[in-house]
Amino acid sequence: MRGKNYIGRYLQEMIPVAFELETANEFQMFGTGPAQFKVKLKEEIPRRELLRSTSLALGEAYIRGDLEVDQDLYEVLDMFMGQIEHFHLSPAALRGLRHTCLGAKNQKEEVCSHYDIGNDFYRLWLDETMSYSCGYFKNSGDTLFEAQVGKVDYILQKLHLEMGMTLLDIGCGWGFLLMRAAKRYGVKGVGITLSEEQYQYFSREIKDQHMEDFLEVRKMDYRELEKSGLVFDRVVSVGMVEHVGRGNYEQFLENVEKVLRPGGLFLLHFISSLRESEGDPFIRKYIFPGGVIPSLREIIELLPEYDFYTLDVESLRRHYTKTLLCWRENFLKHKKEITEKQGEEFVRMWELYLASCAAAFHNGVVDLHQILVSRGVNNDLPMARRG
Repeated sequence: MRGKNYIGRYLQEMIPVAFELETANEFQMFGTGPAQFKVKLKEEIPRRELLRSTSLALGEAYIRGDLEVDQDLYEVLDMFMGQIEHFHLSPAALRGLRHTCLGAKNQKEEVCSHYDIGNDFYRLWLDETMSYSCGYFKNSGDTLFEAQVGKVDYILQKLHLEMGMTLLDIGCGWGFLLMRAAKRYGVKGVGITLSEEQYQYFSREIKDQHMEDFLEVRKMDYRELEKSGLVFDRVVSVGMVEHVGRGNYEQFLENVEKVLRPGGLFLLHFISSLRESEGDPFIRKYIFPGGVIPSLREIIELLPEYDFYTLDVESLRRHYTKTLLCWRENFLKHKKEITEKQGEEFVRMWELYLASCAAAFHNGVVDLHQILVSRGVNNDLPMARRG
C-alpha cells in the first residue's frame, strides 16, 4: 500500500488534472473533478528510480510495457509536460549520462547511433524529401511534404542566394536542401555529415540526378573545416548544433567563420531552450546520446566574438509541434512493419520520443529558432524581411 500510495502522490505533484491510477491491487482517484485519463501500472516503479529521474523512470516503464495510459499518448503528455520543472532529477546519479565526452570520435559514434538506424526506417515515416527537422507550415492545410519544401525554400530565401554562389550545409542529412538550392538558384554546394547512411544516400542522389558539377557530399567533422581550404558565400546548418555539445559552441562558430567569406551569410536552424540545461535524461539515453539543446541567449552571446552580426531571429516552435505529430502519425501507420523489424520496445520508445517532443514544443519546454547572421557588416541586403 505504501509504495502504491507513494507513486500516486508522486504523480499528482506534476499532473495538474484529475487522473485515475490502477495497479494490480488498487484503484485510486487523484485530483478534483472528472478524471482526464487513467494510468495503469503493471509493475511498481521503484522510488529510487523516480527520485533519480522522473522522465527516465516513467519512460523506461512505458518502454517495458509496465505503464500504460488509456488515452492518446500525446494528449496525455500534453496535459502535464508544462510541469516539467516539478520533475525530479539527481545530477550526481546521472553524471555519466549527462556529461559525455566532447571529442570527435565519441561524437561521431553518438550521431551515427541515431542517424544510421537505416534509411529504410526513416523513409517509412519522413516525407519524400527525407527531411528530419522542423517543417514550415505556411498554410494551415499544408501537408508534411509541403511544409518541408516550404521550410527549405524559406531558408534559401533568407540566405539571398544568387546564381554562381557557393553554399556549405553543415550536417546536410539526406541532401534535399542542397539539391533544391542547386536546382533553383544555380549555386554550387558542399554537404558534410558524419552519418554513413546519409552519405551513401546523398551520393547516390547526386549521381542519379546528374548534379556532380554542382554538388558534393563529404563524410567530415565540422572541426575539419578551418583547415580544409574551403571558402563559401553562404553557410547553413539545420538541426546539427544540438549534437555539438556545450563547451564546443565556440569551436563550431570559429570553424564557420573560417570558411565564410566577408559579408557572407550564415543561417543556424536549431532546437533551443529557454534556459541552459543538460537536457532530458530519457532523450539522452535512448534517442540522442550526448545531445544538448543550447539556449538562444548562449548562442546569441557568442556571435560577436566571431564577427557575426545578427540580422534576423525567428521562432518556429509551433511548426515543430505539428511536424512531430505528422511524423508520429506516419510512424504509427507503419507500426506493425517496424515492430517486426525492430521489436516492440523499440516502437514504444520511438512513439514516446515523438509524442513527448511534440508536447514539449507545444508547452514551450523547448523552442526552435532560426538565426541569420553576416560575417562582418553587409549593407547590400534588402532592408525588409521577405514575406
